Amino acid sequence: MQNQNLTPPILTGNDLFKIDIHTHILPATWPNLRERYGYGGFVRLEHHKPCCARMMMDDKFFREIQDNCWDPRVRMHECSQHKVGVQVLSTVPVMFNYWAKPEDTYDLSRMLNDHIAGVVADYPDRFVGLGTIPMQDTGLAIKELERCIKELGMAGVQIGTNVNGCNLDEAKFFSIFEAAQDLGAALFVHPWDMLGKDRMSKFWMPWLVGMPAETTVAICSMIFGGVLERLPKLRVAFAHGGGSFPATIGRIAHGFEVRPDLCAVDNNVNPREYLGKFYFDSLVHDPQALDYLVNLVGANAIALGTDYPFPLGELEPGKLITSMPYDLATIERMLSGTALEWLSLKKEQFVKAVAPAREKKEEVGPV
Repeated sequence: MQNQNLTPPILTGNDLFKIDIHTHILPATWPNLRERYGYGGFVRLEHHKPCCARMMMDDKFFREIQDNCWDPRVRMHECSQHKVGVQVLSTVPVMFNYWAKPEDTYDLSRMLNDHIAGVVADYPDRFVGLGTIPMQDTGLAIKELERCIKELGMAGVQIGTNVNGCNLDEAKFFSIFEAAQDLGAALFVHPWDMLGKDRMSKFWMPWLVGMPAETTVAICSMIFGGVLERLPKLRVAFAHGGGSFPATIGRIAHGFEVRPDLCAVDNNVNPREYLGKFYFDSLVHDPQALDYLVNLVGANAIALGTDYPFPLGELEPGKLITSMPYDLATIERMLSGTALEWLSLKKEQFVKAVAPAREKKEEVGPV
C-alpha cells in the first residue's frame, strides 16, 4: 500500500453519517519491551518492507499488518472510500498484556494511550479514543482510567473478556466498573485469550469459534454476577454482535428459570431483562443474523463496528446495515446514533454544518 492521495475526505449533507466503534490502531514504533522490562512475551514490530510490518511475540510470528494499522492518513483515506466519518480507536487486544507485571502493563498502557490521544488531538473530527488499562491491578487500572478520561479526553476504555482466566464478575473488578460509571466512561469489551484455544489449533477456530464463546462468557458474567444490575448507568458495548450470546439467550434464560439455585446465586433478575440495556456492534457478517439481533434488542442497542483494519472484519463498512430493508431512521441509528449515545458525544462535534433533513422514504432497500 502506497501513501498516495491521502487528503482526508469532506463529509457532505448527502452522506449517511457513519461512526465505526470497532477499529484497532498501533503506534508505528515503540521501545523494545524485553529490554525495557527485563523479560519476554511482548509484541514487537518488524517493518520488513514498505508499508508492512510483522507483529512478533518474541521470535514467534503473530500477524502481518499494513500501514493502515498505524498511519492515520491512510486510515482517513480508506474511510473516504466508504464514507466513514469517524473511527473509534482502540489498541489491538494482544497488547492488553494482563499477564505481565502490573507496573509494566501500566507503563505500556500509558504509552499506547498517549499515542491514541495524540492521533485524536491531530484529527479530532475524525477519531475518538478508547484507552487500555492494566486490569490485573485494580488501583493502577482506576488510575489510568481516570487519566484517560480526565487528562487525555478519551471517551472510555477497551477491556478484555477475561483477565488471566478471571471472569468479569470477580469482585476485584467491580470498583473498576464503578469508576467507569462514575466517570461517564464508555466500556468496550473485546474477546481475547480465547476459551478452549488448546483444542482449536487448526482452521483458525480460536477466532471463528473461541471469540464468540468468549464474549458470551463475558456478557453472562456481567449479568449473572450482578454487575449490570448494580451499575445501571454503566455504558457497555460488546464486540462481534455479542458473539454467540444472542443465539443462546433462550437457553441462558431457560436455565435461569429452571435452575435458579445454580444461576441466580448473585442476581435474581432474569437475563432477558437486560436485553437492550447494553450495546452490541453490528459485526455479524450475515443479514439474517443482523435482523435477528435488531428484533432481539432493537436498533437503539446496535452500533456500526467493523474490526478495521483486519480481514475478519466487515470489509465495506456499513454495507450490511444499508443492505437491510429498514427505514432510514433505523439505518441512521445503527450507523451513528447508537454510537453517539454510547460514547456520550454529539454529531455536531464531527459534522460542523448538518444539512437539512432529506425527504425520508419508507424503506432503504438493498444497495
